[in-house]
Amino acid sequence: MSDRGAEIVDTVAQALASKTPLSINGGGSKTNILGRSVSSDEFQTLELGQHSGIIDYHPAELVLTARAGTPLTEINAALANEEQMLAFEPPTFGGRATLGGTLACNMSGPARPWSGSVRDMVLGVQLVNGKAELLNFGGQVMKNVAGYDVSRLQAGALGTLGVITQVSLKVLPLAEHSVTLVYEVDAQQALKIMNERRSAAKPLNAACWVQGFLYLRLSGAQPAVTQTAKVWGGEEMPNADEFWQKIREFEHPFFTSDHALWRFSQGPTAAVQSEFGDILLDWGGAQRWLRGEQQRDDLVKSAEDAGGHVGLYRGGDRTGEVNHPVNTVQKALHQRLKHALDPAGIFNPGRLYSWM
Repeated sequence: MSDRGAEIVDTVAQALASKTPLSINGGGSKTNILGRSVSSDEFQTLELGQHSGIIDYHPAELVLTARAGTPLTEINAALANEEQMLAFEPPTFGGRATLGGTLACNMSGPARPWSGSVRDMVLGVQLVNGKAELLNFGGQVMKNVAGYDVSRLQAGALGTLGVITQVSLKVLPLAEHSVTLVYEVDAQQALKIMNERRSAAKPLNAACWVQGFLYLRLSGAQPAVTQTAKVWGGEEMPNADEFWQKIREFEHPFFTSDHALWRFSQGPTAAVQSEFGDILLDWGGAQRWLRGEQQRDDLVKSAEDAGGHVGLYRGGDRTGEVNHPVNTVQKALHQRLKHALDPAGIFNPGRLYSWM
């Protein structure tokens, strides 16, 4: 447990004075995923891994506050001791993922559509802005709504809007019982079933299709889970936690190839984009993973037709734009926000977009 807040502020102040761009790094688990490849000899790395430790945890209030460099494994262990959890199920990437990096990269696992995202769970953040000022946004209780916008804007900003030093977030109790049902169906059948089941008032909290099989996870009170499983049928999966862990941690065979990996976030009822090749459906069809070299413009059109967006998650050419294109108004808003929080543009320049 280590508080390096003063060092972080000092490092930012020095970088600002010398106009040195900073590459912000926590546990290094997401260096080669998400965002553009912008490594440069001109960059100075700002390490946050030693700025760690749980600062405050009130199980009765379902609130935890920890420094940004705290490994998720440490947080998960503390919560498990109180039979609680991070409901958004973020990947731990072999123990290297940190709380700050998880928020900055907006990482959420299989339960996201039912239990919420990391963005939904954030109550407040402390961060160092581009003027080397240590600022607090939001609060440490669920009733406090002040400053939520700035806190939640950090989700997916990839460290371009400030150095996150501390995060307060909501946690939830562990489910009493969990069962995973398996069905052998094609992708289009799976999508139909997922959309039918997700609208029912049942304890569904994960739905994934991959390589010819649909997996539905029921979690909650044991009577509700048991009764729903009887009605829905399917084969009950033994050791299901192992399967969901592999999906969450990108360790399932679908993810282990060297091919480029694309991520769609879109309307769950849109037809399966089978014309593009190998695909995995998650989040009840709202998140879709696609493998292989693709024409970015074709994927962008497909995502927009489905009311969503697409980005290159891993592999491929990361020197160009990898995130979904934004229109003129959105671009102007991004730039205004960047200028307000990082006027000199020293935080992860070019990581999110080439122009930011």
